[in-house]
Amino acid sequence: MPAIDYEDYLRFALALAFVLALIVVIGWIARRLGLGGAPQTPSGRRRRLGVVEALPVDAKRRLVLLRRDGVEHLVLLGTGSETLVEAGIRPPEDAGTAASATDRQSAAGPG
Repeated sequence: MPAIDYEDYLRFALALAFVLALIVVIGWIARRLGLGGAPQTPSGRRRRLGVVEALPVDAKRRLVLLRRDGVEHLVLLGTGSETLVEAGIRPPEDAGTAASATDRQSAAGPG
């Protein structure tokens, strides 16, 4: 039986630890430089563009509801195509906003 050389196992473990540490450091540097992830908006500015909701239709397509400047657009995304289903959708009022509008109307009285 050949003798077990623990030095090789130690060298392998150290090399693996070094590679994993290197991956973590490169990922940290990339995030600090803004590579990958969501782009950062300048402080004080509101985001103009956002994904409101996404729903898979089948294995290759999904519906995505996008919001730009308070207007929503429904888009069907596929592997090789994009189709605008509906544009200029007004987002529904929040429940809190709707309730406060109802309260204002009832406080103003009928008519």
